[in-house]
Amino acid sequence: MAPHDLRRPFKRPLISDQERRRQQSLLRQAQNRLDAQRHARFLASTALSLPSQTPEPEPEPESEPNHERESYEKELDVLEASKLKGAEARKWFAKQLMLPEWMIDIPETLTNDWFVFARPSGKRCFVVSSNGTTISRLKNGSILHRFPSKLPNGARTKEVSSGSSNSYSILDCIFHEQDQTYYVIDMICWRGYSLYDCTSEFRFFWLNSKLAETGACDPPSFYHKYRFSLVPVYSCDQSGLCAAYSAPVPYVKDGVLFYSKHAHYQAGITPLALVWKDENCSQYVMDTDSKGQVPDQQQVVLELQEDGKLTTCDDPSVVFGCLDGSFIQQSDLHSGYLLRFAIGDGGLVLVDGKLEKADLKYLGKANRARASADSFSKVMFQYSVRHSPLRIDDLLGSVSLPVDQESKADDIEMDG
Repeated sequence: MAPHDLRRPFKRPLISDQERRRQQSLLRQAQNRLDAQRHARFLASTALSLPSQTPEPEPEPESEPNHERESYEKELDVLEASKLKGAEARKWFAKQLMLPEWMIDIPETLTNDWFVFARPSGKRCFVVSSNGTTISRLKNGSILHRFPSKLPNGARTKEVSSGSSNSYSILDCIFHEQDQTYYVIDMICWRGYSLYDCTSEFRFFWLNSKLAETGACDPPSFYHKYRFSLVPVYSCDQSGLCAAYSAPVPYVKDGVLFYSKHAHYQAGITPLALVWKDENCSQYVMDTDSKGQVPDQQQVVLELQEDGKLTTCDDPSVVFGCLDGSFIQQSDLHSGYLLRFAIGDGGLVLVDGKLEKADLKYLGKANRARASADSFSKVMFQYSVRHSPLRIDDLLGSVSLPVDQESKADDIEMDG
């Protein structure tokens, strides 16, 4: 697709697909409040009991139908979860973190309803403190560190272990190698109290008020091997966005994160959290190949379904194309395989924010360590970067609009 064919509205005349999904997600979280306390307890127990296993997974056989798999995952108890290995363990843990979509449209209420902060570069992980120990687990299920900490019940000392022995806390962190620090970006549970059904506005308030009380942000010591640190979070007005984008921070930046103030902690990919980056706030704007080089053509990873369709990891998934049955047989491919494709000169064709056609060129099987296919928003963000990137000036222009002009701006559209 030629660059001018990819149109990015400054203020959309129609609701984009991403905006529509944001509204649907807010409705779902209001209507379907999960058993947050039970889920938090289960996650903490599983993180502590599941062995550290990272064997290379074998290519997966035909997967179960989605409704059966969802039922299976919901019914997992701690004993069953502790037996998960390889790809199953990676898939389970990958679905427990709240993962942002890539920003492909600017939210209409960005100024009033969103937070923004600079995302630290590093390893995304859970940190669970319980029963006198602290464990961090990567989203593939493997243990990153097991260590004593000053988090509640995070070490076998009288000071830290005071209170209920059954108390546990779960933090969403990014481990920054350069300074050996866990940068806390969210709080999932604190002293056994689940925060799943709390808004991000409350979670960030609770995080700031509670974490400092423990001393976990103090310099490392014998009973505090790694330091925890808070990330500065701003309301997404012009000054807040400028600070998140350009203000100095003690860590290497990897883009900017946006959180809806109304978002609950939703496991999996959500449009209520967004990531955006450019070359000024990240070393890694364009995806690279196995050699660390930016390929001439954008590459995507899609999952092969039983009917030959190629889909993203979204729920519901987005279909990018379909493989012929004879090609599947000749190439010895099976349902559930993750396959790598390049986007050809025909590009991506979108209608009303939805994918209508993609020019895909088969490259081979994806890296066996991959846990899932690419998300639709990631593919679209990478495509936009190559053709018509969403720039910081666009974001600043959006948040600087006076409130009384927002309705008028709905009729304005800018070519990419």
